Amino acid sequence: MLLYYITDRNQFPGGGVERRARLLDRIAQAAEAGVDWIQLREKDLAARELAHLAEDALRRIAPHRAKLLINSRLDVALAVGAGGVHLTSADLSAGQARMVAAMAGGSIEGWEFLVAVSCHSASEVRLAATQGADFVVLAPIFEKILAAPQQVHGQSRLPGIGCEAIREAGRSVSVPILALGGVTLANAASCLAAGTAGVAAIRLFQEGDLAETVRRLRATQAGF
Repeated sequence: MLLYYITDRNQFPGGGVERRARLLDRIAQAAEAGVDWIQLREKDLAARELAHLAEDALRRIAPHRAKLLINSRLDVALAVGAGGVHLTSADLSAGQARMVAAMAGGSIEGWEFLVAVSCHSASEVRLAATQGADFVVLAPIFEKILAAPQQVHGQSRLPGIGCEAIREAGRSVSVPILALGGVTLANAASCLAAGTAGVAAIRLFQEGDLAETVRRLRATQAGF
């Protein structure tokens, strides 16, 4: 099972400096616990701030096998030597990102750069796969509670597309599909049963005992 921690330092208590420190500590804990990929999703930061944060995060995870992906900012990902970039539907395509990345470092022996794509339907998964994504994150699988500024038509909940969407997408693509959106220790098994290659989450990995969370997720995987 692939485990993908998506960061959000604004969910931590305290001021800006304290939240940044807490985030870096959590990233280090995630890498040590065996999380495979970590997406630095601090969308409110300017490029320079994001780059400095990414550099600090890379130093924290260096002793471990975890890879750091930067949300949307391909330029920052390449500049700091991150493990990859995570793209949304508003960004350039996976193919375009791969072309730029290859031009930037494809001649380096052993160089590897991951391109992940956020998807919300089976058709989007198929498109991302044909464009060269290394893996996709399909969301929201389960009902998602929205923050107040994100409320849609006065509602604070976004219905999930269900595990059947994982099955449908998996029938026509070979790239790993990770489940995102309302994923918990209780329902992770349902995602695996539907064919997901792993799970992605913010709160699941950012709250509580992270080592125990990873242990229980690995134990769930052992049942399949």
